[in-house]
Amino acid sequence: MNIQQSTTKDIDTILELYDHAIAYQKSKGAVHWPKFTPTAIEKEITADQQFKIVVDNQIACVWMVAFNDPDIWGEKDKDPSVYIHRIATNPVFRGYHFVNHIISWAKVFAKDQHKKYIRMDTAGHNQKLIEYYTNCGFTFLGADPLPNASKLPVHYHNTPVCLFEMEI
Repeated sequence: MNIQQSTTKDIDTILELYDHAIAYQKSKGAVHWPKFTPTAIEKEITADQQFKIVVDNQIACVWMVAFNDPDIWGEKDKDPSVYIHRIATNPVFRGYHFVNHIISWAKVFAKDQHKKYIRMDTAGHNQKLIEYYTNCGFTFLGADPLPNASKLPVHYHNTPVCLFEMEI
């Protein structure tokens, strides 16, 4: 298993993993992500924001990082942070606990970028996901609707957003 930056050759696989994640979210009755476009994923790859875990030459998990997230984090966005978004696991690799691997990687990545926090959010109040992320070491900061959600994708509208933070 190793962690690498995604490349434009990965776009179809990334979109497929996002489609699997959306279907899974829907099957659980959870707030689900919108459909993503190849152009959006390509922009993230070009900006060095897309990463992947590769196991046995297969993309097992993907996620995106950002260094700013003011529409979700408000004033806290001023804190030096790495924001992890859209973790999607290949269904073949479910149960591998990739979030723990992502956290280990993110601690080093954040320190290299001179950041103090690793942060995540999730739309909707999913108690199992809250428990999972807190068991991974995140502090759950609460779940509230966002005051400026209209600027964000539709899955953030009219729903509480759970915020998670880990100081490094």
